[in-house]
Amino acid sequence: MSETRWFDLGPSDAFTRAPLTAARAGAARIVVTWVNGEFGAVSGVCNHAGGPLADGTLDGEYITCPWHNWKYHCRSGLGEPGYEIDAVPSYAVKVEGGHLFVSCDPVTKRTHGVHPPHPLTRKVERAPGAIRVVGISTTHMDVEHPRYSTSDALLDVALQHAGSLGHETRLLRLAALNVRTCEGYYSKAAHACTWPCSITQMDPNDQMEQVYEAFVHWADVILVATPIRWGNASALYFRMAERMNCVQNQVTIANKVLLRNKVAAFIITGGQDNVQGVAGQMLGFFAEIGCHFPQFPYIAHSRGWSAEDMENNIDVVKHSQELRDGAAALVTRAIDHAQLLLDHEEAPHATSRGGRKAHRLALDGASH
Repeated sequence: MSETRWFDLGPSDAFTRAPLTAARAGAARIVVTWVNGEFGAVSGVCNHAGGPLADGTLDGEYITCPWHNWKYHCRSGLGEPGYEIDAVPSYAVKVEGGHLFVSCDPVTKRTHGVHPPHPLTRKVERAPGAIRVVGISTTHMDVEHPRYSTSDALLDVALQHAGSLGHETRLLRLAALNVRTCEGYYSKAAHACTWPCSITQMDPNDQMEQVYEAFVHWADVILVATPIRWGNASALYFRMAERMNCVQNQVTIANKVLLRNKVAAFIITGGQDNVQGVAGQMLGFFAEIGCHFPQFPYIAHSRGWSAEDMENNIDVVKHSQELRDGAAALVTRAIDHAQLLLDHEEAPHATSRGGRKAHRLALDGASH
């Protein structure tokens, strides 16, 4: 058996000032632990997504990764109870002459448990069939005691019209889903924001998964309806948009475009004005995540800033054939545009004259 080679980290007192201290054993990133008066040393790189364990916190004798909360024992490197197989390498430690030494080589290996890939990470492939339209309602209301919503009413008209044309439709009401607020994993580190979202991976009760599934894997047309709230889209819209950060980040971090040949269109209504301001934000956001738009990509209704009689605003929408026709025309334009994109994708010249291959080459060039 070969003799252990040791690496001098310096005065041991320097490693008793905090329970976790980042260090290096040669080229290896490690975290030195000082817990219950005892030194330990394990790899500083989390198994899950490479998070910096030295920046984490302690839960008893377990280091909690700051990115996604995976846990490892501070001396053995074993994962938390029930997940021991998810272990990071551990190092031998000793104190001599007031200096702390760690073994140059780990004494245990990195091991990984079996973690089936999340269903959302499957290859993005459009199944054959008619155009598929997902309607996203962002109106916040008491689901058990719903009220009339002008934006929802026009969204329903649009989806019914799409169905009457022989296309598939799906409605997601964000108010009825348990969608947690974005917790800013990107702010921890770019690679801490994962696909699918870190929250979706860790919380089985979070239902943003339904939105991701519809946007990335199912829909050709994304039709978003929002009320105007103080001159902006609804709070639920922005909650959804923040959680879509992981889709956009895949482009910037991994050069991976998740949304292809997706068409977005919008229905905007409210007692307040600022329709164009709301539309501008929505157009900018959906363009950033990779969507296309039909000509005249939104319809809107507002009686202006001074119209405080909301019941009359509702009556206008209820009895407006023009708005109903506008909703039907909007979804028709979006469907036609989606079909145009799909036809182009399937054309023989698509990969050589602006199809996926050309787009990928353009992205690759932009990344260098």
